[in-house]
Amino acid sequence: MARITETVKILIITNVLVWLCAQFLLPSAIEILGLWFPKNPNFQVWQPLTHMFMHDQSSIFHILFNMYALWMFGSPIEAILGQKRFIFFYFSAGLGAALIHTLVNYYYFNEGYQALLGAGLGVQEIENVIATTRVPQYVLETVEESTLRTFVETYYTPAVGASGAIYGVLVAFGMMFPNMELMLIFVPIPIKAKYFIPALILLDLFSGVTGFSVFGQNIANWAHLGGALFGFIMMWYWKRNSFNDKRWY
Repeated sequence: MARITETVKILIITNVLVWLCAQFLLPSAIEILGLWFPKNPNFQVWQPLTHMFMHDQSSIFHILFNMYALWMFGSPIEAILGQKRFIFFYFSAGLGAALIHTLVNYYYFNEGYQALLGAGLGVQEIENVIATTRVPQYVLETVEESTLRTFVETYYTPAVGASGAIYGVLVAFGMMFPNMELMLIFVPIPIKAKYFIPALILLDLFSGVTGFSVFGQNIANWAHLGGALFGFIMMWYWKRNSFNDKRWY
C-alpha cells in the first residue's frame, strides 16, 4: 500500500473536516462552497476553488471514494512531482474542471433559453420559468422536455467534490505508471493503467454527450473531463521536458 504523502494527507484531512462541518454544523454550506451556475444568486467568485472541498452531504460514499482515490493515486504523483508542483497541479486540474463544467453549463443553459425564446416566451416569462420551474403547456409542444430539464438543472444544481482534480491526478498516474495494474472494485480483473484510465474517461465522455449516466445520477461528467484534460496538458508539458527518466515501464 502506498505511503501517504504530506500534501495528500493535508488535502484528505481538510476534505473530511469540511464534510463533517457541513454534515453536522452547517447544513447550508453547499450554498456557500458549492460551485453554482454564474447566473444563480448563490454564485460567488471563490466557488471554483471551494467546491473542491465540498462533497455530497446525503451519502458518505462520494467523499469516501474520492479520498481513497486521492490517497491511492495522489501520493505516488506527489512523490515524483514534489510538494510545490503537486499543489499547483492538483488545484490547476480542479480549477480546469470548474471551467469546463461552467462552459458546458453555459451551452446547455443558452440552448434552453433560446428554445424558450423560439417558443414565443419573453424575457420576463423565461425569468418566471426559472423561478417557478414551470412552463406554459404550449411550450411543451415545441420544446423538448430534455432541453427544459437540462436548462433548469443547470441553473439549480451546484457542482461539489474533488473529482475533477482527482481525474487530473488519475491522468498523471496513467502517464507516469502506464503498466501499473489496477482493479475495479466490482470487476476484480487487473487492468493496466494505460487502458483503465482512458476507458474511465471515455465512459465519462459517453455520459456527458448522451446524458446516459454510467456512474449514477448527479455526476458532473464534464468536470471530470475538464480535470482530466488539464491534467493531461500539464503532465504532457512537464513530462516531455523533465520526467522521462522517472517513468515506469
